[in-house]
Amino acid sequence: MLKQKKWLLTLLAILAMAVITVPVMAGTNDANTANGNAASATSAEASPAAPSPILTSTTVDANVSTSSPESEASSQAAMPAPPPPPAVVPAIVPIRVFPVDPPKTGGLVGVKVGPITVAPYGFIKATVVHDSSDPDGDDQPGPGLFFYASSVTNTGPTKDPEFHIKARSTRFGLNIEWPDASKNLTFTGKIEGDFEGNFNESSNSDVTSIRSYNPRVRLAFVRMDYHASETTDIFFVGGQDWSPFGSGALPSLLETTTLGGFYGSAYTRTPQLRVGWIQTLSKEYKINFEPDFAIMMPSSGQVERLGTSFSNGLQNQIGQAEREGADSDRPEYAGRVALSYQLDKAPGVAPAQIALSGFYGKRRSIVTTANGASSFSLNAPNAAETAYLTANNGFEASSKQYGGQITLQAPTRWFTLTASAYRGGDLRFYAADQINTYFTNTAGLTNPVIYTTQDGGPYLVAGGAVLGVNAAGNVVVAPQSPVRCFGGFVNLGLPLSRWFNANPKGHNAGWQLFFNVGKDQIVDRDLNNPGVTAAGNAGGLSPLPLSMGKLAAVTLYYKVNNWAQFGFEQSVYSARLLDHVNAYTIAGVASNEWQDHRTEFGPIFTF
Repeated sequence: MLKQKKWLLTLLAILAMAVITVPVMAGTNDANTANGNAASATSAEASPAAPSPILTSTTVDANVSTSSPESEASSQAAMPAPPPPPAVVPAIVPIRVFPVDPPKTGGLVGVKVGPITVAPYGFIKATVVHDSSDPDGDDQPGPGLFFYASSVTNTGPTKDPEFHIKARSTRFGLNIEWPDASKNLTFTGKIEGDFEGNFNESSNSDVTSIRSYNPRVRLAFVRMDYHASETTDIFFVGGQDWSPFGSGALPSLLETTTLGGFYGSAYTRTPQLRVGWIQTLSKEYKINFEPDFAIMMPSSGQVERLGTSFSNGLQNQIGQAEREGADSDRPEYAGRVALSYQLDKAPGVAPAQIALSGFYGKRRSIVTTANGASSFSLNAPNAAETAYLTANNGFEASSKQYGGQITLQAPTRWFTLTASAYRGGDLRFYAADQINTYFTNTAGLTNPVIYTTQDGGPYLVAGGAVLGVNAAGNVVVAPQSPVRCFGGFVNLGLPLSRWFNANPKGHNAGWQLFFNVGKDQIVDRDLNNPGVTAAGNAGGLSPLPLSMGKLAAVTLYYKVNNWAQFGFEQSVYSARLLDHVNAYTIAGVASNEWQDHRTEFGPIFTF
């Protein structure tokens, strides 16, 4: 503990020295300003995904990842020409992965490559991290089961604290605009990536692979906007983009590798085709109405920590994550309705937004006559079950996936409030549901038998495909149901520099403070369902014994200028198991809750 305090004090001293060397806050209270914004200087992942407002000051519609990681540059709209310097410090702009205003033809400021305009963007981010408890050894917060450790609930003789330095959150991207003969058509696109993938496996750097980050695609889409009138814009998006459900509101956090995933922040980026329109109802009050609809890639979500749980990693990855969704023979359907409006007319304040979103999907697993009883099964098939399997040439087991969410983003001159609340079932793909997907209910069945499925299941954290005999003596397929959950977050941003009338052109114009709380919780009836037995599920591990994940974080940003800022974040990640069960052993002491007190600090340089 003493060592942790010493290096923490050292980091704070460095930050303090940087502040001392810049001019003191000089006040100004000019009532006139351009549409300037403080944008986000970190980024999301997930994914997914996400950011924290602070760096840019170009457009009121800041979107995930641009000159600030998850801000304008990640916006689907083309970047407008930069306005003149603001006369007041802009209010905090919430992270918006969906634009409030449609792009305009010729609006992208960039470099001409023939007829095409391109605008590179990105940021370099390096942070030091201390975790009070990190048995998995990751440089990111994980769910409350330690899949990389020798025990999933035991930290050993200590809490297993760790120290990391990471640079893999660095991001790069390219905004693109194509010309068209019609002034009513605007074609834009985006390619964005980061280094948050796995580490390299290569003969020349195996011993140093921990610093050899693999690049990966975050976003890759094209967008076509038809400007039907001055107030009506119809658009089409094709490619990998943020999901309409979950991603409409993201917390402003310095830790963006998981961005609060499984701790109240539900989001993902996924291949999709999306259509919608933006209807301007009032230009004076900046009231826009935007409904959209998407068909998306069906997926059941990757098995957590698959590499250590199974020897056939790729086969099982394709089995559950890719195949069970695709085997449903249908896309996922998603929709979103958003209303934006000018809540606070003070200069430099972005419009507020309230949105409703949801999705629906299905997964399916297949058993053939060639698939025998699984090694997870506690029973051998009886004659009736074998006859059923043969007569029907196998069987299918399936469950649905669904979710609904309401989000609020309310910027004012004094504070910016962002809030999200969701509820649904089988949300692992959206970084929620405590990494659960579905369970198999064997209540009322005798001699339940788990069968190996065509996709290689059952899996460690998902229910098996089961045949059993009901009370009437008939062989039936045991029903499968999504594990249900609910959660959300509240993020409060305070524009400290604006409070104290700092000079918007000076070095003290970028002080921002954020408070964030979030929770992801399993519905108790699903966690304690009497129909979930070891015979009906994969070793009795579906649902997992996780009851909830909770997050509380305080984040402070200091922006040196429009390209450089420093962030400091103190957070607590905690997970709880089944109610009233002290299944954790933390430093040798039985506990119902595991906690990681996490400290992160570092610079972010945008370009």
